[in-house]
Amino acid sequence: MKKILWIVALILSLPMQSQVFNYEELNDGRPKPESTEWRKVVADTRLEWGNTDTRYDKYALPSPNKKNGKSLRLHAWRGESVNAQAVIYTGKSLTNTSIRISPLKAGKNVISTESLHTAFVRYVLTDEFGYGCGARPDATKYDSSLVAEVFSPNPTLDIEACTTRPIWLRIQVPQDAAPGIYKGSLIVQADGLKPQRLNYELEVANRTLPAPSEWEFHLDLWQNPYSVAHTFGVPLWSEEHFNCMRPIMERLAAAGQKVITTTMMQHPWNGQTEIPFKSMIAHIRNIDGSWMFDYSVFDRWVEFMMSLGIDKQINCYTVVPWALTFDYYDRATNSVKYIHAKPDDAEYEAYWLPFLKDFARHLKDKGWFERTAIALDERALPQMREAFRVVFKADPDFKISGAAHYYAEIEPMMYDLCLAYSEKLPDEVLKRRQQEGKITTTYTCCTEPFPNMFTFSPPAESSWLPWHTLAEGFNGYLRWAYNSWSKKVLQDTRFRAFPAGDCYMVYPSGSSIRMERLIEGIQDVEKVRLLREEFTREGQTEKLQKLNNIVARFVPANMNGSNAAQMINQARQELRTLQ
Repeated sequence: MKKILWIVALILSLPMQSQVFNYEELNDGRPKPESTEWRKVVADTRLEWGNTDTRYDKYALPSPNKKNGKSLRLHAWRGESVNAQAVIYTGKSLTNTSIRISPLKAGKNVISTESLHTAFVRYVLTDEFGYGCGARPDATKYDSSLVAEVFSPNPTLDIEACTTRPIWLRIQVPQDAAPGIYKGSLIVQADGLKPQRLNYELEVANRTLPAPSEWEFHLDLWQNPYSVAHTFGVPLWSEEHFNCMRPIMERLAAAGQKVITTTMMQHPWNGQTEIPFKSMIAHIRNIDGSWMFDYSVFDRWVEFMMSLGIDKQINCYTVVPWALTFDYYDRATNSVKYIHAKPDDAEYEAYWLPFLKDFARHLKDKGWFERTAIALDERALPQMREAFRVVFKADPDFKISGAAHYYAEIEPMMYDLCLAYSEKLPDEVLKRRQQEGKITTTYTCCTEPFPNMFTFSPPAESSWLPWHTLAEGFNGYLRWAYNSWSKKVLQDTRFRAFPAGDCYMVYPSGSSIRMERLIEGIQDVEKVRLLREEFTREGQTEKLQKLNNIVARFVPANMNGSNAAQMINQARQELRTLQ
């Protein structure tokens, strides 16, 4: 028995190859501008406020910010995370460049620097939408360029002459902050450079945003713990592995994530990611033909994610994988074997029914059954129908989650239904699901050129999509990959199969412009929810109608691929007038 468990552990925890982080930014092949042209405009070094809607070109002079180049006013609720972006551009090289931030002060009230986070924004290679989904083995066939995207964890940075370097500022307003107008400064220093200072103000409203764990927006970004182990070069499921995952998953919790991504078979998506998903549950067939199952990895992963506050739902992938091939350890031959079976085959039920029955028992023992869903992804109706039959035969109270087309036949069986961006539910079906307390969300992937969250997408589109879910009456948003990193993730976001950045929202080193803008959009949705409740409760019908009119604009017919920032900024300005 000890030998069997050792082999199972080996299958679940194969050593990962190490990847050394390299922060040298790549060249996109474009000729660099002549230094004389830069120096005609920038004799020395300039620091200005920019805006968070722009990905600043590394080798281009930023457009002069005449409105608020040296000063800036931000607006926030208590408990809200707000962002700003500055740019430093220079005609000479800078070494040991660093950022300092002062506390924010409003009279005697102070928001300490512990709530203020700054980072240099690093450049990565991206490509273009092209044909969207599908193999793209030759990167030269797609227009590639450098884009500002990933936040550097390094406190200092050397800046090349004749380049622009963005700086990101995130303010996490404490929930107990006193309302008022706070003032502070951002200072940039470098060897031989006179400190450069930017002033800004933060207006904190007399309203409070709940903690992310209390947000109702149903965020489902799929986590890939296997990618973390590989990228950091640590043993899978070791203490080092969990330590590496903690800051990455804490940022996900801060976005209000509701779902834990788990796997109950090897390669549920046929290895489409750079580092494939393995099974968190070992299926073992005894010599007498009976089954046993090892949940130790599954339990540890779920408990870890719950400890971070991500605890509403556990999605288990999948009873209908792409390849329809299922693995198990066979004690009789002391080897791993595979079954290939369609959901309507007898072999399929013989494999899955014993497991699902035992899995239901285990989940009930752990107190997790009610929050667990057997999950599927973009499968055909006949496969889903037969798989559901086996799932409910194992336990009629199992929940089903899935990204799928709307099929009237099986929709009532699905607790959590996620539709593609281009699809809508009949109004009466959506209303019924809302009344039944079921979850209905939308997703984007490699299909939609816009709005989307590729590394070449306008940053505001990440904020636009949560507003869209609100306009459609959905509960939230799903994206298939939070951290399925590519080979040179800190340098090159291009991938062999999808538009650049499709596989992840954050990086091994930290967050990104896309992720922070997504959080902004989710916070907007929560604000609208709270204001709707207040206006309804207090009978403020005029304000409620104005609020609903703002939300109603966020539909595909009004999106053209270049107006997300305009729509978001206008909506936020109007929202402030209703507070």
